[in-house]
Formats: sequence, structure tokens, C-alpha cells
Amino acid sequence: MALTRAFLYEQVWAEEYTGETHTLDNHIQRLRRKLGFTDTIQTVPRMGYRLWNPGKEGT
Repeated sequence: MALTRAFLYEQVWAEEYTGETHTLDNHIQRLRRKLGFTDTIQTVPRMGYRLWNPGKEGT
């Protein structure tokens, strides 16, 4: 299951997501780099993001 950019943005910053900012994308990029989650946090085109566990099917 993927979480939409709007859902993530509104949960973290408690503001309505207008789609005009790349703040969330930048934070996701930093998390991937700092935590080494380059394959774990996946971008779902035109949707948002999902966590993927390569050792577990159906995630």
C-alpha cells in the first residue's frame, strides 16, 4: 500500500498539501540517504511513497 504525498505532508506538517512544494520529496531523499533506505522507501509514480521489504512478499 502506498501513502499519498498529500497524506504524508498533512500528517507531518499539519497543513493542507497544495502540490506546489517539493519539501516532502526533499525529506524523503534525505531519509533514504541517511538511513540507507534507498531500496526500502519506494516512489510510486503519481501516488506517493511506500515501504518495501525485499524479504517479505506482498509489501
